[in-house]
Amino acid sequence: MAELSVGDTAPDFEATTDTGETVRLSDYRGQRVILYFYPKDDTPGCTTQACGFRDNYEVIEEKNAVVLGVSPDGQASHAKFKTKHDLPFTLLVDEDHSISEAYGVWGEKKMFGNTFMGVIRSHFIIDEQGKIADAHVKVSPKNSVEYALKAL
Repeated sequence: MAELSVGDTAPDFEATTDTGETVRLSDYRGQRVILYFYPKDDTPGCTTQACGFRDNYEVIEEKNAVVLGVSPDGQASHAKFKTKHDLPFTLLVDEDHSISEAYGVWGEKKMFGNTFMGVIRSHFIIDEQGKIADAHVKVSPKNSVEYALKAL
């Protein structure tokens, strides 16, 4: 899929949460959403990113926003990660990577000389009307939180 740009309508989706509920992006109309994509629960960079959003969650809520974290991990893994790090926001299961693909962040990655497909760390700020207000693809864990807060 082509890269999403500011002003584009955010692709809607349906996903299972860390608690087993089903949610849609459209359920959050009227609020701003920080939709962030990360490769794997409880890895160093992903923990840094998640805890950064956790530590700033009060500020995020004050700006009429919520955080939704998306990775290919399953519900049990998300629940464990959320509990271990006391994350106050929802994690979404994307085992078939359909959400990541819709947002253009499922792609080729390289690590230790190996090439594989995976989630490219990114975030999107979606406004109250469901439009992309800000997007950062291939962002570092710390910069993701910083840039998202500035964009709110």
